[in-house]
Amino acid sequence: MLRVVLVDDDDLMRAGLRAVLSTDESIAIVGEAGDGRQAVARTREHRPDVVLMDVRMPDMDGIAATAAIVESVPGTRVLILTTFSDDEYVLGALHAGASGFLLKRTRPEQLIAALHTVAAGDSLLSPSVTATVISRLVSQPRRDPGAQRRLHALTPRERDVLHLVARGLSNAEIAGRLRIEESTVKTHTKRILAKLRLRDRVQAVIFAYEAGLVVPGEPHGTPTR
Repeated sequence: MLRVVLVDDDDLMRAGLRAVLSTDESIAIVGEAGDGRQAVARTREHRPDVVLMDVRMPDMDGIAATAAIVESVPGTRVLILTTFSDDEYVLGALHAGASGFLLKRTRPEQLIAALHTVAAGDSLLSPSVTATVISRLVSQPRRDPGAQRRLHALTPRERDVLHLVARGLSNAEIAGRLRIEESTVKTHTKRILAKLRLRDRVQAVIFAYEAGLVVPGEPHGTPTR
């Protein structure tokens, strides 16, 4: 069973999510919370596979709760569900350790699939969220000299793959761009995450911008070395 904790300060929203997830017999809702502090407590109590987390909540918001959960219950993944259109907290939540973002208008079948994806250890960003994350990284670049030094651990091909990951390309698109097999892209991505000590693809995107591997304004998909 995929064990899930639901977190949202809106009782009606939680009821709706509960109804949607109940259509998948492999998902068990083991706890619910109405704010971030409760979310941390429920997660420590139930040790779920995934926490489906709202961002804007009273007392403790979703960012602080995500950071606390990642630190204290490292085996649990956090999937943010947000309205996002006016949400300035996205990068903060990603830095805090969220494994992905979905919009609250996501279709039920996509939400269920996303939970399984995140539980399997993959990261996930809906296309519109990916575009917004990249836009914010470009408009608010934050260079990290330490990240730039860590890039030296990568081979030239791994740098190319990381660059295209940061541009939002899928494994299939990266394979086509570099003329390699999709399985090879997956292997490169795993090695990149291991070498750079990154948790998932989401962190890889942030790292690439902070390391200067991706330069704002460059032509789409052009690696910089």
